[in-house]
Amino acid sequence: MEIKSRSWIFIPLYLFLFKTHFSMAANSISRVQSLSGNQTITSQGGKFELGFFTPGNTHNYYYIGIWYKNISKKTIVWVANRANPLPNNSAELRIIEDGNLALLNHSSISIWSTNLTSNTLNSTVAELLDTGNLVLRDGLNSSNVIWQSFDHPTDTWLPGGWLGFNNITKEKHSLIAWRNIEDPGLGTFSLELDSDSKGKYLSMLRGSQGTWDWYLFDSFGDFISDENGTGSYITYSVNDSSIISRIVLHISGRIMKFTWSESIQDWNSTWVQPIDNCEVLSPCGAFGICSNVSSPPCICLRGFVPGFPKDWNLSAQAGGCVRRTSLQCSNSSSTSGEEDGFFLMSNMRNADNYSTVVGNAKECRLACLRDCSCSAYAYVSQCSIWKGDLNNLQQLINGQGIDLYLRLAGSELLATSIKKGTIIWYIVGAVIVVVLGLVLVLVWKCRRRLIIRSSETLEGFLVMFSYKDLKKATYNFSEKLGAGSFGSVYKGTLPNSNTIAVKKLEGFRQGEKQFRMEVSTIGLIQHVNLVPLRGFCAEGSERLLVYDYMPNGSLACNLFHKNSEILDWKIRYQIALGTARGLAYLHEECRDCIIHCDIKPENVLLDAEFCPKVSDFGMSKLIGRDCSRVLTTMRGTLGYLAPEWASGTPITTKADVYSYGMMFFEIISGRRNTKRSEDGTVDFFPIVAASKTFEGEAFCLLDERLEGKADMEELERACRVACWCIQEDESCRPSMGEVIQALEGVLEVKVLQVPTSLRRLAQDYESTVYSDSSSDESSTYLMVNASV
Repeated sequence: MEIKSRSWIFIPLYLFLFKTHFSMAANSISRVQSLSGNQTITSQGGKFELGFFTPGNTHNYYYIGIWYKNISKKTIVWVANRANPLPNNSAELRIIEDGNLALLNHSSISIWSTNLTSNTLNSTVAELLDTGNLVLRDGLNSSNVIWQSFDHPTDTWLPGGWLGFNNITKEKHSLIAWRNIEDPGLGTFSLELDSDSKGKYLSMLRGSQGTWDWYLFDSFGDFISDENGTGSYITYSVNDSSIISRIVLHISGRIMKFTWSESIQDWNSTWVQPIDNCEVLSPCGAFGICSNVSSPPCICLRGFVPGFPKDWNLSAQAGGCVRRTSLQCSNSSSTSGEEDGFFLMSNMRNADNYSTVVGNAKECRLACLRDCSCSAYAYVSQCSIWKGDLNNLQQLINGQGIDLYLRLAGSELLATSIKKGTIIWYIVGAVIVVVLGLVLVLVWKCRRRLIIRSSETLEGFLVMFSYKDLKKATYNFSEKLGAGSFGSVYKGTLPNSNTIAVKKLEGFRQGEKQFRMEVSTIGLIQHVNLVPLRGFCAEGSERLLVYDYMPNGSLACNLFHKNSEILDWKIRYQIALGTARGLAYLHEECRDCIIHCDIKPENVLLDAEFCPKVSDFGMSKLIGRDCSRVLTTMRGTLGYLAPEWASGTPITTKADVYSYGMMFFEIISGRRNTKRSEDGTVDFFPIVAASKTFEGEAFCLLDERLEGKADMEELERACRVACWCIQEDESCRPSMGEVIQALEGVLEVKVLQVPTSLRRLAQDYESTVYSDSSSDESSTYLMVNASV
């Protein structure tokens, strides 16, 4: 990202030849032409298109907008009449008599206009550029741009576009989020250049609540004030013009950078701020609670409903919630039983805008009851009360929050006393429950069915199994799938015929409470390329974990076993890409960065469709987002360890990248990286692979069993990526996000030198007795260390 003078707008980018202002080109609108119905114009290079559209599934309103022409997923980047939608498409876009570009409805009333006053407006022409910029020119002097859409962005920041402000006209060029995913109207959040920071910071605003955070885009470049003092502008640019990229202010208040992936025909999110949904100021609005484990992340508090249901259901939840039942605002003298009360919410993040009151816990409660504007109170060494709306609510999962008492109408609370006529029904109900309970205890088959029902009902959550259930499911742990450092894995079958893999942890000394808390943390980690934890057991000294069964076993079994089916190149490439996505999720998208520490073919499992699932990430250390490194003892598997393990330097996610690169060579070649022959010599394949890649002979590295059947461009790209990953200096290695971009062809990878550490490693192998620690059985299934 870079800042340039306001005069940058008039650089030769806009100096296109203009034939005549009385004719209409495919990328422009002249005085004698108009745009209506399904008509569109396309930029000269065919990158962007302008015309009428209806957003989402809504067909009642029409807008004039700009979108990408040559991608399969229609993506709107600019909207003209976002605040004034048209009820039908019987409108037209044309140059009107005063030279402005205007959108006229069926009654020829202007709905939207460029709204300019100039002596040259009687000869204007509108033109759509390949940058996505719609410009209005003087038809007699094509270098004179008198209006452009880049000065009026909506929610999208395109390369070549800018954000900023003009000190003379006081005009701001800022992003404003859509109202919801189907309404491009003005939303809650906006992003603009801060006028008081001399052009160095971007300011995020949330409606009338003011600035909530500052962002300095260090990763995009420097920020420099306008040299002539008329204003400051930040331009967004990319080095490779072939990359389709955009920055979007999402309706949630998060700033996201996307790049288009041809391989998956969809957008990849490559950068986002803030990373945590709940770090946005009041992302769920008043009386909404934010959660990092739900999608969408917002729910209304007990006794509240969405204030704007349509927006809420369309992912725009910043409008918050309203009370379902109004407060009675009465004192305890009320005899109706409907007086206000309080609902306890535990482990809550301290909400904003509270005031303190002198008194003990009881006096704190009474102080809130006596104040009609009081919405909640908390007592932690002192009394805090909240008046009016409650914002920035979040329930913490680490147990470090406060107990917040939410004020509700009496009808929203469970009654503290039961009317006499109701007691009989409660007694009858209790008797029925007891009888049914006795029947279920006597009939053991019914109990087994309950296991199925509970696992189906709790889809997406961890299921707590009894040890007896898992013992029966695994036929007394008779079919062993594999064993590792923390125990053995057994195949099992639930009563509903679902096949599972049960990890029986050995030597674990954690208490049940700590074990459950750590298992809950693992259970929150969900990704298509990670083996999900489905349930657990904690009875007495027994600690067991339950996972989905992977019918195609580990990647190691499929690559190195003589009797295994040969994986074709397409499957291998998708395994490498899927594994990278799983690791990128652990490194960059989890709430806490997770370093795997033992990436190898044994820890990549394959489902029925050969989709890769990274396993055994329980050996990793969890580190906070504010930390970049973690000191840890050496762990992992010989042959995949990064050089920094041996040097004793702090370990980062780049250690996983190194291991991934070493494993990638095995995926390409179908052979172990290190092998000792009968005569005692060591064949250290990564040296050969890196050398051949550097010499441009990647074809020599392909598994002989594939008989040359591979995409040569993908093969060369794969070898280069593997070499990039195993660089000795960790700062020279890519992130897993960059690995994904490289494998998808978005990022170009240069040929790198053979790392000197490989030669030293090969010498170490020659001087030691080699033993393959990765036996066929050792890591066939997920071995998660619940201590994380």
